[in-house]
Amino acid sequence: MPFEIIHKPTFTNQLLAIPKERVMQILEKIEVLRDDPNPHSSLKKKLHGYKGDIYRLRSGDFRIIYTYGDGWVALLGVDARKDVYKGDKLVAEETEVDINALAKLDDLLTPEQPQSPEPKPPQTETPLPVELTEALLERLLIPKTCFPALLTCRTFDDLLEADVDGAVRDRLFDCITAPNFDQVLNQPSFVTGSPDALLRFKEGNLLGFLLKLNPEQEKFVTWASNAMGPTLLKGGPGTGKSTVALYRTREILQQLQASGVSQPRILFTTYTNALVTFSEQLLQELLGQDAQFVEVKTADTLIYSLVCHATGAPNLAPTKDLLKLVQKAVPQAIATLEGKALQQQAQRLILERLQPEYLLEELTEMIDARGLETLEAYRATPRTGRNLPLNKVQRQAIWQLRQHCDRLLADQGMETWAQLRNRALALLQAAPEPLLYDAVIIDEAQDLSPTMLRFLIQLCKAPKRLFITADANQSIYGSSFRWSEIHESLKFVGRTGILKVNHRTTQEIGEAAIAYLQDGMLEDNDKERSYIHTGPPPAVRAIPDRASEGSLLAQFCRTAAHEFRLGLGACAILVPTEKAGKNITGQLNYLSLDARFMTSKDLDLSYKGVKVLPLKAAKGLEFPIVAIAGFLEGAYPTIVRGTAPEAVTEILTRERRTLYVAMTRAMRALLVLVPAKQPPLLLQTFDPCLWNLGNA
Repeated sequence: MPFEIIHKPTFTNQLLAIPKERVMQILEKIEVLRDDPNPHSSLKKKLHGYKGDIYRLRSGDFRIIYTYGDGWVALLGVDARKDVYKGDKLVAEETEVDINALAKLDDLLTPEQPQSPEPKPPQTETPLPVELTEALLERLLIPKTCFPALLTCRTFDDLLEADVDGAVRDRLFDCITAPNFDQVLNQPSFVTGSPDALLRFKEGNLLGFLLKLNPEQEKFVTWASNAMGPTLLKGGPGTGKSTVALYRTREILQQLQASGVSQPRILFTTYTNALVTFSEQLLQELLGQDAQFVEVKTADTLIYSLVCHATGAPNLAPTKDLLKLVQKAVPQAIATLEGKALQQQAQRLILERLQPEYLLEELTEMIDARGLETLEAYRATPRTGRNLPLNKVQRQAIWQLRQHCDRLLADQGMETWAQLRNRALALLQAAPEPLLYDAVIIDEAQDLSPTMLRFLIQLCKAPKRLFITADANQSIYGSSFRWSEIHESLKFVGRTGILKVNHRTTQEIGEAAIAYLQDGMLEDNDKERSYIHTGPPPAVRAIPDRASEGSLLAQFCRTAAHEFRLGLGACAILVPTEKAGKNITGQLNYLSLDARFMTSKDLDLSYKGVKVLPLKAAKGLEFPIVAIAGFLEGAYPTIVRGTAPEAVTEILTRERRTLYVAMTRAMRALLVLVPAKQPPLLLQTFDPCLWNLGNA
């Protein structure tokens, strides 16, 4: 049985640099590997000096670098550089940019003096080994819009700082430097297909290749697809749940088309606008023209649209108005309490003890988010994720408060998002001919309320074409729930899969983040988890003021980007508030580092500078280099004086999960900056065995 040919991006990048008349011979040699990749004689040999099993195949003056396993061959590179050969053997040479140097974080993370904001110039600049000419850039299929920025590059620093996409920079590096093939092994794999596909790519007629899933991920693309009920896929950060969901979308689309549905309607939904933008881009690459059959939207976008179409635009109450309304409703509720004297006293005490913020969360995230319509239902519902226990008498007081709040909202012609979602669900259920989808894929379901999930389930024609991904430990909104509370069709017995291999973060970052999360876990982490990548431990550094914070962030982003052979667009700084984000952005721009503050609504992943984002807006995204900062602006999280201790614990637990999600956005390098004086409680618990604490 022939071996499947897959390849790494470095291989196709290098293929572009080879003269066209020599490519056909290389493609013919690749077919030799399809039949038998085992080394023998002088044609195929194992290379020395690498950690992985790496081989080379002769093709005239060129060498095809590859590895292989059970039923597959991965093409790593194709090269003709004479300077890396000694005799007839290719040996491991140091690359121009040594990724392992980043392990020495103590030197990297020593803050520069605030009074010297300009970054220190590099001691030496390494010239490029070849001149970047128009002819070379054309042969490498570099977009002409990049020519002006690249033709002026004379050194590696010039190339690292050029205003071009990361993929363009990677292609140039692969073609003008000697790759470290141990690092190439960690690149994503793509399906090569026939030799004709490689030829079309070389000629510019094929834009790209399909991502190759690993066996664990591939299993769940089709797993339980013919069952009668929905499928749930769980897994920690970086395990590829969202990627599998995208491929599952294609699988369902193909099944529908094969069954005679010529114009299928599929809904791919997730929580944030940032994730919608990201998913749309990936689906367009994966499905091509068939992407027209898939709508990518947030649940709230659908809910809002349905209500607007049915009854007109809703008047949604801002949070600050809701808090005032709760404060006004508390004395009204106390004046109408029912029961015996002791019961009334217990009810009054709970309403007076709890802060408006906690009461508002109880009303919106616990009662309305679950669609509870009676006091009996509220009393019988487990308050999963809420640390403060409420007995039946105390819940009666909360219910009384809810009735007064609802009347005050109605008098002002306003409603909450939770109420709007319930209204949309009722409208959908009552519609004589609702516009349904042939299939619904729900990504990151842990951050959707029960009502939102019921709404999405109602939109799906058949439960068997409902696919859900979730990770309870990444829940950063509202309260958690049990699947059995949502809908009678959500029974996943025999249809719950778990991904265990982390493809995003290094082992060092992943394990440090999990250790940090311990007190905030909603589900036990799988002890069998494994990682593809390794690297330096994440770092924590204490900073005394904004100037030091800006200086250290600028140094970290510049140095890490250089070490990882990336542009500044690979860097993200995650912050707790908009104010902190704008202050840091101003500091970085002052230090001549291009940076932009973005929210989920105006996220621009193509921006070439440093992206500064709110912590919650980064959910579902990933960046090679991440810093978490901005805690000099005030207390984190904000807790109102007088908040009950149990409520404080609940807030801290949720914000710990928020920081955990932020940490796991980092793929290769992670830095956390904490105030030197009185750091917040959540920024004091870092395991010294897993974190590089330096002077923190």
